Amino acid sequence: MTEDKKMPASEQEWRERLSPEQYQVLRQSGTERPWTGHLLNNKEQGQYVCAGCGEPLFGSDTKFESGSGWPSFTAPAVEGSVAEHRDVSHGMVRTEVRCAKCEGHLGHVFPDGPGPNGLRYCINSAALDFAPGSKSE
Repeated sequence: MTEDKKMPASEQEWRERLSPEQYQVLRQSGTERPWTGHLLNNKEQGQYVCAGCGEPLFGSDTKFESGSGWPSFTAPAVEGSVAEHRDVSHGMVRTEVRCAKCEGHLGHVFPDGPGPNGLRYCINSAALDFAPGSKSE
């Protein structure tokens, strides 16, 4: 498991901690271009954690190839680790996914996944760090 990171108190501290792309995604609800994320084709065993705070979010055992251009997962690693919010931006109605701990924007969840709940968590690589070899919870 990754070490817990102290939460920044200001947006300036977030800017200092995160890369420009991470800041744009996590703090400004941005989206990386499809097929460009550094974790899209990652097939290692381990855990995907929030790039902002280190919170465990998704296990490699729930990652699948969705063909969407972003890393996709069937379920969070731990119940309550992600929060869902209604998103009506860009003329669409979607369900946004945020880190429950630091409220960083991760991506969206859609009801077209292959898992037991039929969900596809479509997540920006820039919002994630990867901890190889650690077990999913």
